[in-house]
Amino acid sequence: MPDILFHQYDSSPFSEKVRVCLGIKALAWAAVNQPVIMPKPDLVALTGGYRRIPVMQIGADIYCDSQLIVRELERRFPEPTLFPQGDHGLAYANAMWTDRAVFQAAVAIIFGGLGEKVPAAFVKDRIALSGRSFDPAAMQAAVPHMEAQIRAHIALLSDQLADGRRFLSGDSAGLVDANGYYNLWFIRSAFPPAASLFESMPHLPEWLERVKAIGHGERTEVSREAALDLARTSEPIESTVASRDAELEGKQVTTAADDYGRDAVAGLLVGSSEHHVSIRRNDPRVGEVVVHFPRIGFSVLS
Repeated sequence: MPDILFHQYDSSPFSEKVRVCLGIKALAWAAVNQPVIMPKPDLVALTGGYRRIPVMQIGADIYCDSQLIVRELERRFPEPTLFPQGDHGLAYANAMWTDRAVFQAAVAIIFGGLGEKVPAAFVKDRIALSGRSFDPAAMQAAVPHMEAQIRAHIALLSDQLADGRRFLSGDSAGLVDANGYYNLWFIRSAFPPAASLFESMPHLPEWLERVKAIGHGERTEVSREAALDLARTSEPIESTVASRDAELEGKQVTTAADDYGRDAVAGLLVGSSEHHVSIRRNDPRVGEVVVHFPRIGFSVLS
C-alpha cells in the first residue's frame, strides 16, 4: 500500500488540483473513493465531522483541504518541487484566487448550464454543505455575467503565457499550474459546451495539454475499510505547538471552515504553526488520529 491515501472522487475539482501536484512529483498514491454526497461515514470517522473532499491520509495523520495537502506533500517529498521558481508564498496565495473567485464563477457556469439536469439529491446536499441556496435556475440567470468573469480571470493566464513560456512560472510546472488548470478541467469535464469560453484564447490550449500530459503520478486503489484499518494500526507523527498557541496546547478546541462545509471538528490541540493546526481525537472505528487543518480559511475556538 502506498504511503499516500487520497480520499477523493474522480469528478472533484479540488482533487484534480492535488492529482496534478502528485503528477508533478511523480508520486505513488492510492485513491480511496468517497461518495459525492453525504452520508460519508468512513470519511467522517477519520476527520471527526469534516466532510469536504479531498482529504489526504498518511497512516494516522489526516490532512484536510487541498491547500494543506499540497503543503504537506512539498514538506514530505520536496523533490521535484512545486515551486521551480522559488515562489512559495505567491503560489500559495494564488490558490486563494483560484479556489474562491475562479471556482465560484466556474460553479455558476457549470450548474447554470446544466439547469434542471442537476439531480435533486445533489442540490439538497450542496444546500446543506454551503448553508445557503444552491439554485441552478438562479445560476442560469447569472451565466452571462459569470461567463464574462471567467474569461477575465482566464485571460490573466493567457497573458502570463504570452512570452512563450511552457508553464505559468517558467519552463517547469508547479503549483501555480495546478491552481490555474483545475477549474478549466472542471468546466471541460462537467459541462463541455462552456469550454468554448477559453479554448480559443491565445496560448491556453497548448498549456492545457502540457498540464494534462503531466498525469497524476502512479495511482492505485484502496478500499475505505482498508484506509480505516491503516489509521487504526498506525501512530500519528510527533507535533509541536507554536509559542503563540502555548496556552491552548493539550486543551479542547474546535476548528471549522469559514466559508462552507462548516462542520466543526473537536479535539485536543497538539500542533500548530502560522500555516496549520493539528487536533488529536479518538474514534471507535479508527482509534487515535491527528487531524490537520490549514490556518487560512479555518477558525480555531477554545
